[in-house]
Amino acid sequence: MKTLFICSRNQWRSPTAERVFAVGYGISTRSAGTSRQAQHTISSQDIAWADLIFVMEHKHKQNIKQKFPQQLQHKKIVVLDIPDDYHYMDEELIELLQAVVTPYLDENTLY
Repeated sequence: MKTLFICSRNQWRSPTAERVFAVGYGISTRSAGTSRQAQHTISSQDIAWADLIFVMEHKHKQNIKQKFPQQLQHKKIVVLDIPDDYHYMDEELIELLQAVVTPYLDENTLY
């Protein structure tokens, strides 16, 4: 399964998720941001690649749905509700990500 993590600037939350879930979960990971100032700004290629998309906040889901309506028609998007209150690889962020993301990974590996 190919999993894409999205936040605003692709600086703290989504790169942390990409790194945390890259090993030991049996999935491929990428991360991107919705902002033009993002380390890696989300592209249609990222969406085409992904089987499952996680966004940190509702605003990220709205943003990508506006920019990529066609590409997202058959994609599952999960809003994690993780605020921009953490730094890269923050221990609390890692624990929160593992708690909220892992159930979706277990659910989707059944298919």
